[in-house]
Amino acid sequence: MKIRKKEALDYHSNGRKGKIEVVPTTSYSTQRDLSLAYSPGVAEPCLEIAEDRSKVYDYTAKGNLVAVITNGTAVLGLGDIGPEAAKPVMEGKGLLFKIYADLDVFDIEVDATDVDTFVQTVKAIAPTFGGINLEDLKAPEAFEIEKRLKEELNIPIMHDDQHGTAIISSAALLNALEINGKDIAKVQVLVSGAGAAAVACSKLYISLGVKKENILMCDSKGPITTDRTDLTEQKQFFANDTKIKTLEEAFQYADVFLGLSKGGIVSKEMVASMPKDPIVFALANPTPEIAYEEAVSVRKDIIMATGRSDNPNQVNNVLGFPYIFRGAMDVRATGINEAMKLAAVRAIAALAKEPIPEEVNEAYDEKNLSFGVTDVIPKPVDPRLIFWVAPAVAQAAMDSGIAQAPIEDMKAYKESLKIRLGLDNKLIKNITEKAIKHPKKVVFAEADHYKILKAAQIARDEGIAHPILLGNRSKILKMIEEFGLELTSCEIIDPREEEEEKRRFEFADLLFQKRQRRGLTLYECRKAMKERNYFGAAMVEAGVADALISGLTRNYRDTIRPALQVIGVEEGVNKIAGMYILMTKKGPYFFADTTVNTNPTAEEIVDITLLAAKTIRRFKVQPRIAMLSYSNFGSAEGTDALKMRNATKILHEEHPNLIVDGEIQANFALNKELRSDFFPFSQLANRTTNTFIFPNLSAGNIAYKMMQEMAEAEAIGPILMGMKKPVHVLQIGSSVREILNMVTVAVAEAPARR
Repeated sequence: MKIRKKEALDYHSNGRKGKIEVVPTTSYSTQRDLSLAYSPGVAEPCLEIAEDRSKVYDYTAKGNLVAVITNGTAVLGLGDIGPEAAKPVMEGKGLLFKIYADLDVFDIEVDATDVDTFVQTVKAIAPTFGGINLEDLKAPEAFEIEKRLKEELNIPIMHDDQHGTAIISSAALLNALEINGKDIAKVQVLVSGAGAAAVACSKLYISLGVKKENILMCDSKGPITTDRTDLTEQKQFFANDTKIKTLEEAFQYADVFLGLSKGGIVSKEMVASMPKDPIVFALANPTPEIAYEEAVSVRKDIIMATGRSDNPNQVNNVLGFPYIFRGAMDVRATGINEAMKLAAVRAIAALAKEPIPEEVNEAYDEKNLSFGVTDVIPKPVDPRLIFWVAPAVAQAAMDSGIAQAPIEDMKAYKESLKIRLGLDNKLIKNITEKAIKHPKKVVFAEADHYKILKAAQIARDEGIAHPILLGNRSKILKMIEEFGLELTSCEIIDPREEEEEKRRFEFADLLFQKRQRRGLTLYECRKAMKERNYFGAAMVEAGVADALISGLTRNYRDTIRPALQVIGVEEGVNKIAGMYILMTKKGPYFFADTTVNTNPTAEEIVDITLLAAKTIRRFKVQPRIAMLSYSNFGSAEGTDALKMRNATKILHEEHPNLIVDGEIQANFALNKELRSDFFPFSQLANRTTNTFIFPNLSAGNIAYKMMQEMAEAEAIGPILMGMKKPVHVLQIGSSVREILNMVTVAVAEAPARR
């Protein structure tokens, strides 16, 4: 994936600056609300906390608030760039905490490089937080900072650069040794690097059973041996009495190689010299010590892991830190001890052996991912991580006696974790991963527009699609040059050029065969093929391309018509329809029909509902459908109420396995408790509704647009349902992100449409 400088800067600066914000969690619309939130009402919780400080967890956000703290002395691969320059990274870490574990974050950048000042600063602000994630601190100061803070504070504290990598790589090590049938107490481990992460990994390996004397650690000067006089306290701990003088020589004896140093320092010959069934963790980022392809080319018996997402067995800290803090903070642990880290290791290792959920298979476009040489640890998108790792960490805190608020019902706790985040982020991530696995040829019918070209570039850079650009060639090339886009290698087609006459005639013949008995002459078909929407649709129908994206500058119906005439609808489909996905904090909501059918009949409503259900299932989501109206189960009469009532009746009779009910008002459809109290007989009574079918186009279109603006929900759509092949018609004025989302959906669904 290629990330350009301007694109990265725009991502962080467009709209609201940065990546995170603080939002209210209580009502604030009336004067009474404000009086409760601040003076005089706020005095009551203040007095309660003053009397019993532990009640701060009852009346404030402390229990869900993590500080991500740095001084900017060891930022990613950028080094000592200072606290201000480190802030984008800390905000990014905060974003990960939120989306993976629903933990809130304040990022704190401290202008202090000496240990005493830094420790005193963190201690002074610690009452604000329920946990502290230390980040990007250089060694050896990082060791002393973490040690002192853990001794002097009684909340969970972890330096993720050290322990995150240690925990994930330890889980991978346990499983790799199990696959290879090797005894952890006997393996020889070679470590390249002696920084915070290398030291933490090695110490955790010892806790798991690796013998200290079987670890040979190397720094930039070579093996760390007992005869060296330049060693820090941390390095002295690992000093080995050996005659080995070079990293290359050490490979001959190493069962396990752990790289946390520099990219490209390991050769194929070094890996080839390792004993039988070697384990190589080349974790330098972004360039591993040895590339995955090079290592596996010389050793067919190797188990290989890197820090890269484009290789198997990615050692990614996001598998650990969100869930470790989640579990530790949910029991109000006074720290993160060795038992909790080991619990996380074993939970991650155990999860890798479980059957892989279908949504993970779908995300990676695999049929049957399973535990083995290329899957020794879970995938970062695995939705089970939160309710496997967090409970294990919480239980270890309780068992080791440092939990101040033990969980009484662990089963109920696990269930609460399952629903904490919803499916919103996971849905689009899974769709994107599926698209990246098998990118398709996508025709962009309005390639003379900047937004289209920008979306095409991103889709190509991210490996989602192979763009085909339709339009005036000279205009497209001029825009590519003007805006500095890298699309000159993409196929550019102008349907009006003489060079395309042969293909125009072939496509016209195709259209004529379909429409000769529907009023179109061959002359009209040939004329139509000079239009980009007809030509693009014909490319998809002829198999030259896989999907069509259009409509940014054209009337919606005028864009659909060519696709219907050239491609047509799926077999058995009577009515096409449009659906939007609204991404919310409670998960995805599906709205249909929002773009096509003005005033459908009850029978057409049934068709729309079935199309929506089929499409939603393709995303590996179970549709739970509310048939919306101004009436609740016969409480009012009228044309729309009767229409939705009759449609529901047909669906109940002809599709009894579909979870659907109505007619029902929108507030009842959205509120499970209200629905259960008033309508316990409903199929939706004890379920969370995620799909909403509207009685007419006005209702659907108004509803999704209001929700998009008022709830600040991200909209994906309109998804055109019922077409034989992927065709999506954009809304006029769609943003680049919205266009890219539609491209991603089109590519992901292309295999199912074949």
